[in-house]
Amino acid sequence: MSLRIRTRQPLDTDAAVTGEDLPRHGSPEPAADDGPDEAVPDGRRSRGGRGARGGRRSERPAAARTTARATTVLAALLVFAALLLPSELGRLTPGAFARIPGEAVLATAVLLVLPRKPGRVVRVVPVLAGTALGLLTVLRLLDMGFHSVLARPFDPVLDWILLDDAQAFLRDSVGPAGAIAAATAVVVLAVSLVVVMALATARLSRLAVRHTAASTGGTFVLGTVWMLCTALGAQLAGVPVAADSAAGAVQSRARQVYAGLEDRRKFAGEAGVDAFRGTPGDRLLTGLRGKDVLFVFVESYGRSAVQDPAMAPQVGDVLEDGTRRLRAAGYSSRSAFLTSPTSGGGSWLAHSTFMSGLWIKNQQRYRNLTSGDRLTLTGAFRRAGGWRTVGIMPGVTRSWPEGRFYGLDHVYDSRELGYQGPKFSWTPVPDQFTLSAFERLEHGRRGHEPLMAEIVLASSHNPWAPIPTTVGWDEIGDGSVYHSIKDAGKDPEEVWQDPDQVRTEYRRAIEYSLNSLVSYVEEYGDDDTVLVFLGDHQPVPTVTRGAFGRDVPVSVVARDPAVLDRISGWGWQEGLKPGPDAPVWRMDTFRDRFLTAYGPRSGPATL
Repeated sequence: MSLRIRTRQPLDTDAAVTGEDLPRHGSPEPAADDGPDEAVPDGRRSRGGRGARGGRRSERPAAARTTARATTVLAALLVFAALLLPSELGRLTPGAFARIPGEAVLATAVLLVLPRKPGRVVRVVPVLAGTALGLLTVLRLLDMGFHSVLARPFDPVLDWILLDDAQAFLRDSVGPAGAIAAATAVVVLAVSLVVVMALATARLSRLAVRHTAASTGGTFVLGTVWMLCTALGAQLAGVPVAADSAAGAVQSRARQVYAGLEDRRKFAGEAGVDAFRGTPGDRLLTGLRGKDVLFVFVESYGRSAVQDPAMAPQVGDVLEDGTRRLRAAGYSSRSAFLTSPTSGGGSWLAHSTFMSGLWIKNQQRYRNLTSGDRLTLTGAFRRAGGWRTVGIMPGVTRSWPEGRFYGLDHVYDSRELGYQGPKFSWTPVPDQFTLSAFERLEHGRRGHEPLMAEIVLASSHNPWAPIPTTVGWDEIGDGSVYHSIKDAGKDPEEVWQDPDQVRTEYRRAIEYSLNSLVSYVEEYGDDDTVLVFLGDHQPVPTVTRGAFGRDVPVSVVARDPAVLDRISGWGWQEGLKPGPDAPVWRMDTFRDRFLTAYGPRSGPATL
């Protein structure tokens, strides 16, 4: 090994020959970490080509080697975990990491055949690959969150706006400071992950290039084993030993991006077909003239609430008791299921699907829909004339321009309902107060014209703690009574430490919402009341445990027999509780079926 020494003093040839300037504990071979040479302040190489860092390592060679090796091991573990990381929490098991990542074998093989000159290629390619792997890891973590809440992966084209909604949910649940802290931590973690992944990949690539013989042999052995496991379909705990999950994830993202772009064209074609676009107002909803028609959405009221053995008995009792109570008040009811376009969240997608007769499965479709002139179910009442159309939206806390698209004469948001009580976690207004406010502001006014109201009940919104309790309708007042009720409720942080508690509190929230609605009809309904109530989507997977799909119950309640006679051909079941074999429709088919059933008998044929 040649040793260049540049100094202003005459070269001591004896020292140079005997190597007195070299470390006493061995040869000048560097310690385990082998980054590029560092320059001394005047830009020249220090002795041995190692600079000041080499000097420090010479003083503490054992510690330097231990640190370098530990860093290398951590880098390998990080890259290994990133390549094998699943996209769902339920698949995050030790077996998921007991596999051979084919991408690592292929990347090492490619690295070994790259030309050594110019060296920039060998340095830049691993950094770019590490950056890409870091970004893919961030997307997989987002997938975990989306699967946990919405039961689907994150869409890199259409879902960014939902992160703003998640921030709003946190702000409402834990306060502005907590929401800002959480958002900051997430951003710092994401950026750090990308940077560290790039550094780790670069470090491992340098070692692979330096130890070419060992890297070549290891790559050949692992590549052979990987191909054999692939050919034989070898599995460990039900998971393939030969993994290519990173490559599969990249392909999936590419298909997802293409599908998102293609969906815009497809939706334009679907939206262009509307059997009722040109229907005159006097031929719309003739079978409901003079009726007060209430469309009520019950947040997160899904099939699981009426069929899951852990919840169905209690919720079923509430529905059966509600059926008896309403029957005693002269009402009849019919029920079935609708399949929602979303699950776990995204209520507005379900609302717009139900009202527009189009399958609104993502934010892009929602934006395109609400910027157009599609006839909605609520808009049909306005076109028909003879109804005042209102929206009761306790979950809306700021301007909501979509109200004009839905054809609503007036929208009462949380600021206009007169509520002076506390928020229940995310829920701005308890359901019973929401219904009481509708009675006070619209339905209870003397001589009011027939009403069409879209009402959203939000008390069954995640996180289901604390939950309001029902009070006498004459005790509600301005909502101040709810302060003591909230104080006696449960802390959401404690509830969410135990999935069984989450399921219990979800069930109790649904029971509260249903009881409030049945009680309202008992107290304030009359011969002209027609109630259509339904869930918007299933709750989060913590509650559903991946069962019962995306179906939600739907019921029609009326005192006038002619109203239910109009839908006798639907085959819906009697009562408020649909059984397991009740009819199931896609939610986007309801608008046309409803307008057909309650239009002139000579109207468009039943779908």
